[in-house]
Parts: sequence; structure tokens; C-alpha cells
Amino acid sequence: MLRGINKQQIFEDDEDCEKFLWVLKDTKEQSGYKLLAYCLMGNHIHLLIKVEKEPLEQIFKRIGGKFVYWHNIKYQRIGHLFQDRFKSEPVEDDSYLLTVLRYIHQNPVKAKICKNVEDYKFSSYREYIGNKWIVDTDFILDIMSIEQFKVFNSEDNSDKCLEMEDKSFVRLTDEQAKRIIEMSSGCSNASEFQQLSECDKEEYLNEFKNKGLSIRQVSRLTGVSFGLVRKFY
Repeated sequence: MLRGINKQQIFEDDEDCEKFLWVLKDTKEQSGYKLLAYCLMGNHIHLLIKVEKEPLEQIFKRIGGKFVYWHNIKYQRIGHLFQDRFKSEPVEDDSYLLTVLRYIHQNPVKAKICKNVEDYKFSSYREYIGNKWIVDTDFILDIMSIEQFKVFNSEDNSDKCLEMEDKSFVRLTDEQAKRIIEMSSGCSNASEFQQLSECDKEEYLNEFKNKGLSIRQVSRLTGVSFGLVRKFY
């Protein structure tokens, strides 16, 4: 698991997620690892990797170097994006392998981003059921059929991996962000938000940060400039 430094948002929009997946594709070819599952959330990333040619430290160095370089240019920022050290644990048998796989795919459901695992755009679930691209699906689908896979990944459970429940912020949809903005500020659109006092705006911007809205979402939905919103993140 990779986290944003200081719980910082990693993915501001779909382009960021798509770029990260291309980075995974490139680093797979360089490092020779197998990618069994992934899920990209707001400020953290889950990866299920089978190490082969290179150790995890080298793999994550490649991933971080490629993505952070691109991300910093796009957002005109400098410095680290990820926490210094990734968090990992070994998977030593098929039973726990399947548990970790389901935990990763159900992250968006348990975070209440979507109702069903198949609804989330940036996880590996869809690759298993027919849109294979960068995930090495053969090992899992040798253990169970696609129909068994669908049932297993939809089952209610209390799975917890990496020894602690993940309580970090999640990637909110624009609809979820709009509801948070309206419930907090009483403003149903950007024009109404612009009519607030500067003091009120600052208070709400800080609140939106604490509730997990991304900088681009807040700027887009409130009409406040990207640069000003960023001062609160």
C-alpha cells in the first residue's frame, strides 16, 4: 500500500489514475513483476504484486519516480508525493491471497464510493471479468471460475489486511463532493458560494479538505481558484 504524504490526495482526476496505470504497465515490463490486483483510491493505492526479478524496494522506486515526476509537472509542485516507505505484508498461501484480492476490490464499496465492486472504474475487478489489460489474471482464474470469482468478490465479510483497517480518505465522486459542499455551506452552486464572506469561504475550504474533497473538485464546484484552494491543502 502506498499513501500520499501527510494524507495528501494523489489522484485529483481520472487522468491521474490513468497515468498511474500506464506507469504500472511500464514498470511491470522493466521490473518483471506480476500484478494480481490493484485499486486506486483518493490518497492511497493498493497493489497485490508477485515479486520475480526485482525486490519490492526497487519496484516502488521505479513506480514512484515515474509517477511523481509526471504529477509534479502537471500540478506545478515540487517534493515528495508518497510517504517515504510503502506498507507491505507477505501473502503465503492461496486462502490469504484470495482474501487480499477481495479486500482490495471491495475497498471502494466499504468506503461507500459505490454500491457494487463492478461499478468502480479504477480497480482490477473489471480486468478479471473481461477487460484484461495489465493484470495477470491467470493464476486466480486457475483457482476459481469467473462466476465463482464474481460471487466471492461480492460476498459480505469482515476482511482486514495489513494488520489494520484503512481509515484514510477515499476518492469522492463529484456528486458526493457536491452533497458535502451543500450540506456544509448551504450553497447549491458555485455562484452562491462566491457570495459568501472571505472568512466563511476559508472556513469551508478547510472543512472540505478534512472531508476528503480533492483540490480540483473544490475549485471546480465552488469557483474558487485552484491556487487559492491549494493553500488549504
